[in-house]
Amino acid sequence: MKKFLLYFMRGLLVTVPVAITSYVVYSLIQMVGHLVDGVGTIVNPSIDPFLVPLIAIVIIFIMGLLGSSIILSPIFSIIENAIEHTPVVKTIYTSIKDLMSAFVGNKKRFNKPVLVTIDKANNIQQVGFITNESLKELNINEGQVAVYLPWSYSFAGNLIVVPKESIKLIDASSTEVMKFIVSGGVTDIN
Repeated sequence: MKKFLLYFMRGLLVTVPVAITSYVVYSLIQMVGHLVDGVGTIVNPSIDPFLVPLIAIVIIFIMGLLGSSIILSPIFSIIENAIEHTPVVKTIYTSIKDLMSAFVGNKKRFNKPVLVTIDKANNIQQVGFITNESLKELNINEGQVAVYLPWSYSFAGNLIVVPKESIKLIDASSTEVMKFIVSGGVTDIN
């Protein structure tokens, strides 16, 4: 039963950010679509279908701009503070927020691509990213690092703790390495 709950929670952490983002973008496109339909043909019947997603992208951009502004930033902070003090919502929200900020934003965490030796005897290695070099707060011995190993064609992955001697830094752009991993090794690294 413990394993079921563990996998269920991991499934939520993988599914919820994707589902919420998809739902928000879909709802926004639907809303803009209804507004455009109410007006009728704006530009041209062959161009109008492309305007709806474009308008949705502009709205999302403006929300990001407003969220970073001096005027609305305190309001977003109050809302975020309320969300972070709601028991179940807090866990989901902070996980989504941390995951999103790991990819984009000021706190990018996937910026140290490494090659991890998983099995020395058979020379099996895996590509991942160092996410934390000090695990003192978890009472894990010095010399161990946390490495995230993303899965191909997914936002999911595994977090492993390995000795520093088992990793080798990769001299390539972290963005290119992430694309390489997510594509299953199909994408060329520039």
